[in-house]
Amino acid sequence: MKKALFVFNPHSGKGQIKNHLLEIVDILVKDGYEVTVYPTQGRGDASRVMRERRKSYELIVCSGGDGTLDEIVTGMMQSGFKTTIGYIPAGSTNDFANSLKIPSTMKKAAEVVVKGTVFSCDVGRFNEDVFVYIAAFGLFTEVSYGTRQEMKNMLGHMAYILEGVKHLQNIKSYHLKVTSTSENGEIQVIEDDFIYGMVTNSYSVGGFKSIAGNVFKGKIALDDGLFEVTLIKMPKNPMELNSILAALAIQNIDTAFMYSFKAEKLTIESEKEVAWTLDGEFGGVHKEITLINEKQAMDIMVKE
Repeated sequence: MKKALFVFNPHSGKGQIKNHLLEIVDILVKDGYEVTVYPTQGRGDASRVMRERRKSYELIVCSGGDGTLDEIVTGMMQSGFKTTIGYIPAGSTNDFANSLKIPSTMKKAAEVVVKGTVFSCDVGRFNEDVFVYIAAFGLFTEVSYGTRQEMKNMLGHMAYILEGVKHLQNIKSYHLKVTSTSENGEIQVIEDDFIYGMVTNSYSVGGFKSIAGNVFKGKIALDDGLFEVTLIKMPKNPMELNSILAALAIQNIDTAFMYSFKAEKLTIESEKEVAWTLDGEFGGVHKEITLINEKQAMDIMVKE
């Protein structure tokens, strides 16, 4: 029999995996898999399991939020060998699953795992760390990893909005030097004060269609070896802040206050430490980071 390792986060979303566990295992078994089931025991556990997994597994199935998938991919990249991943989303926003058009119902997602096709997707390097779809700093980034799981379960997207409003009165700016390398090797250097920045490989961020999706007019590909980068400048007055917030509200961009471009590599330098979030989880504080797009580094099951 083929061998599959099923790793799930029992606390993601509303813990709905508990009501679908047998159904998912049954779908895998009927497709000829011998299934090993492992519930994660805490933060970082999924990465450890992936690092220590046997090479005999032909499929890794994971269920949880974007943070769980991030851990799975991180552990895979750290292990040095690739195994195809099947993703059954069970989080509050499931941005990456939305980008890949993976069904939101667990049974249909499990069916895609066994009946779908392999898609080779880009993965981001963040110094020694890994991210799947977003690395971000500044305004609102503390919201994703600072919102309690219980609040996410009850309120969904609204929990992020309510938490984000608290931060509007305490806007910080960061003076950064951003050096980017484009697909054809051109180097661009930007130095300015920013209140927010995101480096993405996704159509959706925070449960909403990405600003980058509008900026690049649908020309986003998750397997092209390129990040979409959006940087928002520090407003000089309340009117500029209102203009920025209005643009964000309609997922649009105002080039007077924002930079947006594609890059395969970035180096970001700051005199002060900057806190980052990676796929909605705390990514540490850094004065200098290098982000590299690992083209098509992950194989994941999607609809045909």
